[in-house]
Amino acid sequence: MDKKRKYGFNTLAVHSGSQPFHAVNPPIFLTSTFHFDSLEHAEETFSFARPDYVYTRGNNPTLRLLEEKVALLEEGTDAVAFSSGMAAISSVLLSLLEPGDTVVAHRTVYGSSYSVLSQVLPRYGIACRFLDLTKRESLAENMSERVKVIYFETPANPNLEIIDIAQVSALAQPWGAKVVVDNTFATPYFQKPLTLGADVVVHSATKYISGHGDVLGGLAVSRDLEYIHRLKFGYLCELGGVMSPFNGWLLLRGLKTLGLRMERHERNAFEVARFLLYHPKVTAVHYPGLPRFPGYETAKRQMTGFGGMLSFEVRGGLAPARKLVNSLRLIKLAVSLGDAETLVEHPASMTHRGYPRETLEQFGLTESMIRLSLGLEDPEDIIADLEQALAQV
Repeated sequence: MDKKRKYGFNTLAVHSGSQPFHAVNPPIFLTSTFHFDSLEHAEETFSFARPDYVYTRGNNPTLRLLEEKVALLEEGTDAVAFSSGMAAISSVLLSLLEPGDTVVAHRTVYGSSYSVLSQVLPRYGIACRFLDLTKRESLAENMSERVKVIYFETPANPNLEIIDIAQVSALAQPWGAKVVVDNTFATPYFQKPLTLGADVVVHSATKYISGHGDVLGGLAVSRDLEYIHRLKFGYLCELGGVMSPFNGWLLLRGLKTLGLRMERHERNAFEVARFLLYHPKVTAVHYPGLPRFPGYETAKRQMTGFGGMLSFEVRGGLAPARKLVNSLRLIKLAVSLGDAETLVEHPASMTHRGYPRETLEQFGLTESMIRLSLGLEDPEDIIADLEQALAQV
């Protein structure tokens, strides 16, 4: 590659990184350990005086290529690969928080993230406050020296709420709080939080980065090399949430088509959102690409596309929602997202079941809400399946 040229996203996704042995596709280094030429070689490596490999729990050439490529696509300095998105999220939170600290989180996050924030961290003396981060004053009024981390997803799971990354980062900076953004829904193809002031970006690579529903993986990206070093060797290595080199190789393969897939996911989401918007049995459609959506202007400002996720609400509550989901013939009822297949789930019964009932209602996660991850099928077929299912409600 020409080092003087600024390449586009898709070119970097395909070509960036080293090419060992001139292999067009990178090799999979399925080894647990690496040998040294001498004790001096080992000592230099263990003291970080010499960059080399020791043990796959700390570093592996296949995983290193994945980390470098994702960091480049996110416009970060470096990244750490983890065994799952939750391994990445929990390790990042633990690395930034101590007993007595407070983390502020947006009121709606992925169910397992909510459990870590509301149940796991408090056991270690770390408090969590759930706020509506779509409102500037909500955060501004609750900042203090105790707040060390502000954590959120944007778009948020499952109601697609949009949080202004630059605004939150500006509010956090005077207090020294770190901003951690889960960029799973948008991916670096549509949004780059580090360029907007965020300190750390996390991903469930299981989702769009993989794109095929056959990998578990997580990633954390930052522009702070010292922090990345501490995260990798103080938390990844010691807690052991290590990605398999084979999974890393599959994710490298997925990255090559990320841009193409995101364009198709988004196109399908637009088509389905427009169909649902005017259906008499649908009371609300939550999709950032709709001009009437509350976060539309913010999304347009900080994203280059609106993504392939949406949620909608059916008239009548739980019973009609259950009937609709059970009547689908093409769309698969399953957790996760970002696959080639269109997936549907009922957040109140499935991914967000860990929220107290009264909290679900308070945060607008109603029993009538259904989440869709739009796949790569022909949009006419997705819409036809939704149409026949809605007819049975």
